[in-house]
Amino acid sequence: MLAGMVIREATSRDWPSIWAFMEGIVRTGETFSWDRDTPEDLAKEFWFPKPPGRTFVAVDECGTVLGTANSVQNHMGGAAHIAGASFMVDPRHSGRGVGRALGRHVLEQARGDGFRAMQFNAVVETNTRAVALWKSLGFEVMTTLPEGYLHPTHGYVGLHIMYQRL
Repeated sequence: MLAGMVIREATSRDWPSIWAFMEGIVRTGETFSWDRDTPEDLAKEFWFPKPPGRTFVAVDECGTVLGTANSVQNHMGGAAHIAGASFMVDPRHSGRGVGRALGRHVLEQARGDGFRAMQFNAVVETNTRAVALWKSLGFEVMTTLPEGYLHPTHGYVGLHIMYQRL
């Protein structure tokens, strides 16, 4: 973990810092499966789920938001024991262990919250750094939806569904 980095529950005061990098990630459409023109108010609603959902930020010693993640109940009813999660790291802080630290934190929190598994519904196969990270943290690619994602430069590419038993 990056020296001095802390992961904590996010608050609405963190939103401007989150949106400052999230907007660019969403607009480029390379790694995240939201509409590229998602308005800020809807993005905030998506990113701060209702309980039992949680939102986290990774911050440095100065309080700068380096990345963010959320954890949600991925299914209802008989499958309510499966969590889901989403992650975004500020590109200016990429490659410094922020995503790995957020991933570990979210997995530990999901275990603590009583979830038995975590499922990622949509990992773009061309996002090779994310795929490698999730595999290194114990996730498996359960299936790939061929041409499941329209990438702005690569055209239609696969969309992985990844899973880990907690």
